[in-house]
Amino acid sequence: MLAAFSITPIGAGEDVGEPVAAAIRVIRESGLPNRTSASFTEIEGEWDEVFAVIKKATDAVLAVSNRCSIMVKADVRPGYDDMLTAKVATVERYLTQD
Repeated sequence: MLAAFSITPIGAGEDVGEPVAAAIRVIRESGLPNRTSASFTEIEGEWDEVFAVIKKATDAVLAVSNRCSIMVKADVRPGYDDMLTAKVATVERYLTQD
């Protein structure tokens, strides 16, 4: 499974860097393949692993903010691994073709 998600602290003011960093720390320490961009984090693994990390990251945000909003988009494709990089590599391959 490949999941793209964001956890947004609500009521924490304009600067949400600290609670977001707390969530990213949990995600990186999970050992699952992941990548963070400006608006979303992608993580790859088995269903239970991925959602356990999302829950733990949410708990980290809630430790410093009393409310948060979570958006999750998941691509469930049994039998496929390394989708985090393979999907991008496929697009890049098409971009380099004439």
